[in-house]
Amino acid sequence: MSTGLGSRLAAARAEALVGRDRERAVIDAAVAGSDGAPVVVYLHGPGGIGKSTLLRHAARQAERAGRPVVHLDVRFLDAEPRRFEEAAALACVQPGTVLLLDSFEHCRPLEPWLRDTFLLRLADDALVVIAGRGTPDPEWSLDPGWSSLFCELPVRPLEPAESSALLASRGVAPAQRSRLTAFAGGSPLALSLAATVSAGSPATGAPWEPTGDVLTTLVERLVGDVPGPAHRRALEVVAQAYVTRESLLRAVLGGEDTAELFAWLRQLPYVEATAEGLHPHDAVRATLEADLRWRDPARYDDVRVRVSAALLDAVRAASHDDALLRVAEWMFLFRDQTGVDELYDWRAHPHVEDTALTPTDVPDVLRMAAEAEGPESARIAEHWLRRRPDGFRVYRYAGSARPVAFMAVLRMEEPDPEDLAADPVMAALWAHVADTAPLGPGEHLAIRRFAVQPAWHQQPSPVMDLIGRRTIADEMRARGRAVTATVFEDAGRWGAYLAAARLAEVAAVDVGGRRQHVFGRDWRREPVERWVELRARAAAAPVTAAPAGRPPGDDGDVLTGAAFEAAVLEALRTWHAPREFATNPLLGSPLVPADSPDPVADLRAALTTALDALPSDPAGVRAHEALTTTFISASRTHKAAARRLGVPYGTYRRHLALGRERLVAELRRRTGAPRS
Repeated sequence: MSTGLGSRLAAARAEALVGRDRERAVIDAAVAGSDGAPVVVYLHGPGGIGKSTLLRHAARQAERAGRPVVHLDVRFLDAEPRRFEEAAALACVQPGTVLLLDSFEHCRPLEPWLRDTFLLRLADDALVVIAGRGTPDPEWSLDPGWSSLFCELPVRPLEPAESSALLASRGVAPAQRSRLTAFAGGSPLALSLAATVSAGSPATGAPWEPTGDVLTTLVERLVGDVPGPAHRRALEVVAQAYVTRESLLRAVLGGEDTAELFAWLRQLPYVEATAEGLHPHDAVRATLEADLRWRDPARYDDVRVRVSAALLDAVRAASHDDALLRVAEWMFLFRDQTGVDELYDWRAHPHVEDTALTPTDVPDVLRMAAEAEGPESARIAEHWLRRRPDGFRVYRYAGSARPVAFMAVLRMEEPDPEDLAADPVMAALWAHVADTAPLGPGEHLAIRRFAVQPAWHQQPSPVMDLIGRRTIADEMRARGRAVTATVFEDAGRWGAYLAAARLAEVAAVDVGGRRQHVFGRDWRREPVERWVELRARAAAAPVTAAPAGRPPGDDGDVLTGAAFEAAVLEALRTWHAPREFATNPLLGSPLVPADSPDPVADLRAALTTALDALPSDPAGVRAHEALTTTFISASRTHKAAARRLGVPYGTYRRHLALGRERLVAELRRRTGAPRS
């Protein structure tokens, strides 16, 4: 048995090949010359997906079968027929030769000549396996002769179990695999690089973030050459948006030639054209997004904001039913901001239907209200069904006529004594609005009075996802709306989410012995366009709900735990961005006096004072220098800050982390903010 380096390398590669059962079965049958097996196999898929690995598998199987192998990387043949013929000459004279053509996207102009001329010269029983990023010429399948001899094999991303097996073969501990798999999106290249650079690192459970060197490699291998800056900007949009249509591209890029750019995106091997629009391969999306965030955080935020604003316009322009799809696409921007237990999911739920209320639904609505919230809530629901039936939506599972949940958004322009007497929640909201910010001419308020799903009541579920989307769609599309409110019984579960969405608790009311909490916002203080912009900021700091009685949209929010730390870091990041700094949640904290004539200046002074109060031990001095050099002196990048301080980058990062920790601790001490 041969033990040479080449044989040992081939054996190691074969052992590392996971999954790909269908592709290997086709290749194995073709190498064996089985009846009905193809004589031309065309593998295609994006860079790093494993096409070359399958070619090496074909070579190994051919060698085991005693067949000659000619393995060509056509990048080096300059798409010249003469050079191609010279390199593949053996396949024309040696029967049974297996001709392997890698990187065929560099030789696409030769595809008609290859099919119609060169392959006809091959020796008896030859087999050709082609691997390229682009899809094959349709003529292979349209030609009645070739169609029976040709097999197209798209190489798809690995399944999660296969990705885990690949990481296991690279020695990655089980506790680390899920975070690497989440980033790689089934790309063997991304998985392999992640396995290499994460070896020995602790498993934190957080999404894996590649280093700059790894990102450079991934961009080069997964994306390849990009024609110009406009094309790069188009890719930045594709990486952020769940689905990219030409209209979205035009809205985000403005004056660019979006028709040409969209056509270019459409033909990329790592971008899939679907009925909804363009979707990038998961690994490519993750790589482009992480690369931009690493290279240019300000540009990353700018793209997010532009995409978010364009999707707001799309929601407003959509039909009533399509608005839910557009909202889901907008919510995709925030898929990583609230962790694995995100309460509102952006994904599609085709098995649940959002429909208008019909008269036959009324008994089921009353039954569900009583079952989930008690008889008093059912009585109030009956009142509103009589007064405002058009505000109700019901939810059914596909194929079933019986509702499983309902919601009601009630629009009111002025108080009605009968309504206030019938519903204590509405009465409390009207009293609050009258006391803090009365409605003006042409204005109205809207309250999501009910969101009911028995057994799952107000817990995360596909039905609650759709109810949330319908609520957001209504918010985005409304005109003349001054105040929004929504009602939850479980304020503990939903409070953090609602606070991140910038809703504050304004009232709490007992209804039939059950405590119902009302969260609201005043759109006159923060228009929906501004809200959408702030939500899109990559490092937006979530806040907890404000105490009851504070007007919706008041900036006097109480920050706790991670929200306080996030607000401090956001203040540092936006120190030289006045418009963003002026929206920081810390402006409503005890760091700023309630009667301050200039809250922004006072917040800056409080942060500066806390910086100067950092411990004066050697570690504290270095931490202070790292913070001020990075944020106050505004070094262009973290590496530039490290160079200014004259320390290695790793040392700088430790000083910076310590500085952040000590600054947050000092500010907590000054405000009395809790740690959790």
